Amino acid sequence: MSDYNVFLDLAKEVQPPDKGILSRTLSNDDRLKAVLFGFAQGEELSEHTASMPAVLHFLQGEAKLTLGHDTVEARPGTWVHMPKDLRHSIQAKTPVVLLLLLMKGPQP
Repeated sequence: MSDYNVFLDLAKEVQPPDKGILSRTLSNDDRLKAVLFGFAQGEELSEHTASMPAVLHFLQGEAKLTLGHDTVEARPGTWVHMPKDLRHSIQAKTPVVLLLLLMKGPQP
């Protein structure tokens, strides 16, 4: 077993489903959890918070992203770093592939 993970094309690691939201954990250790999501067009992850800092990296598709009181039109290449406890939601306008990175461990 190697002590590293390699994905040559993340957007191809999960296909957005026709309905619903699909998730695949790519890596999970004591410092970082990486989860790849596929959203069907029109699917929504309702407003919630994360108990740790997180990064959202949109790889494919377009979505309406709400961060606190702000709204962002996310598209491929959109990258967002969020502090823990920030209220956020995602609504897929097209099929979306999204990488979520959760930062674990002691936080300042």
